[in-house]
Amino acid sequence: MMRNATIVAPQPEAAEAGAEVLERGGNAIDAALACAFVQGVVDPQMSGIGGFGSMQVYMPKRGVHEILEFYARASLKATPDMWVDKLVGQSRDGFGFILENNLSEIGYQACCTPASLKGYETALRDYGTWDWADLMAPAIDYAEKGFMVRPHVDWYWSKDQSGDGQTNTLDKLRFSETGRQIYFHADGSPLGVGDILRNPDLARTLRRIADSGSSDIFYHGEIAERIAADFAANGGLIGLDDLAQYEVSRASPIWGDYRGHRIASSPPPGSGFPMIELLQILEHFDLSRLQHGSVEHVRLLFEAMKRMTIDKDTWMGDPAYVDVPVGRLLSREHAAAHADSIRRGERASVERLDASQRDTTHISVVDAQGNAVALTHSLGSPSGVITDGLGFMYNGLMGRFDPRPGRAASIAPGKRRASSAAPTIVFKGEEPSIVIGAPGGSYIAPTVAQGIINMIDYEMDVLSAVAAPRVVGVSNTIDICNRIRRSVAEALRGEGYDVARSPQTYAFAALHGIRIRDGHSVGAADPQRDGMAISVVPGKGDPGC
Repeated sequence: MMRNATIVAPQPEAAEAGAEVLERGGNAIDAALACAFVQGVVDPQMSGIGGFGSMQVYMPKRGVHEILEFYARASLKATPDMWVDKLVGQSRDGFGFILENNLSEIGYQACCTPASLKGYETALRDYGTWDWADLMAPAIDYAEKGFMVRPHVDWYWSKDQSGDGQTNTLDKLRFSETGRQIYFHADGSPLGVGDILRNPDLARTLRRIADSGSSDIFYHGEIAERIAADFAANGGLIGLDDLAQYEVSRASPIWGDYRGHRIASSPPPGSGFPMIELLQILEHFDLSRLQHGSVEHVRLLFEAMKRMTIDKDTWMGDPAYVDVPVGRLLSREHAAAHADSIRRGERASVERLDASQRDTTHISVVDAQGNAVALTHSLGSPSGVITDGLGFMYNGLMGRFDPRPGRAASIAPGKRRASSAAPTIVFKGEEPSIVIGAPGGSYIAPTVAQGIINMIDYEMDVLSAVAAPRVVGVSNTIDICNRIRRSVAEALRGEGYDVARSPQTYAFAALHGIRIRDGHSVGAADPQRDGMAISVVPGKGDPGC
């Protein structure tokens, strides 16, 4: 029996909403959903009802352990060759493709069918205990009364992405009339840290959904009609058929092994398999004997990550459309072959066309009954599109499809684009010991794996594990955070590696995890973002950080 309950998320307002649900006797699913609705208000380019996601749900007393998949789908009007003549390049991290005029990144053609609301409703109906309207109440309150712009939100809005050929977020915030009204001052300057952002249109939309008692108004009713009319008037692809025919899916977790621990994560089109593959490659090396952040440690991680990335780029897609050979990629033989190649000193090469942080958020929850949730949801990349009067921004997920036909990630009508999310639960024996996940696009899988390694190989506590210096290797450049020693970077450059130092102290995705030991859960939020972990004893006093 658990002695407490814990929730961790990148937004303090959202974590508090979830903690209050736990304290009042709600279960982990209730808490995650209350948290998720608030995230869509207070971090509106990271998630929301215009987005998508996946949730790993573990409820041992009910015999439930599954992945609820609410991935966004390409419009039924999409065709494999619709943009083949508009391809310009690919982002260095492999997250998305760049088209002429950023057609698939900003504007109405960038959007896939929104899925999050249907996912939230399904999770509450099948796993939760609370009332739909009660769970949405904190989010409605923040939309109506406003919230303070936090440092990470300000950083994300102001970040210059033009060097990678991508559209800056400020341009997306200016794209719609609603965006120009709520994200900017009267003089045209953007809101900054500490300013209050109010979104009355979103408050009204959420209240209508809450009062209706379900998501039907969004997928079949008045809101669906407004969405379809807006897209039709502006050359978009999403129509009434896309909304009406959208359904969530369920899958069993995929499993891997790492040093006596069983790892459960999301199957394709989620990115649990590359994360587990990376762990199983690294299991062939005694990481505990390597100094964390040393030349040997960074080199080994980089070479393993490149091999994981090559497999992901080659095979990842929607298994309803393409064959993803998960069994072979997670086999002991496959991991051993990669490990042998690394030992021989062979250097893998990640092929990209030419030309980061991405636009996602995460929640980890454990309740006092032993239920656990790892939920990662996202806009993929915000499209900038906000239908007048509705208040929420739509995902920009079409930019993640490969415009070249005949590939695993190619465009197809109704196809789910592969997600970088890897909501993960680590088991020691039959009991969960780690609940973890991260936002961060292509950096998620290597970051989640490093968090697990830090706790298992380096015996770090959960806060140290999520905050430890990280590296990522999803291209032919070793990306290092600003706490990897400069002498290490110089030594690697001397070996012929290309090394890029991030200016961020805490860089690459953003781990949010919970460690469970002896019936007690402790959470930690990555210092990179503004989040927090809160533990409560249901029915006893105020939450405590």
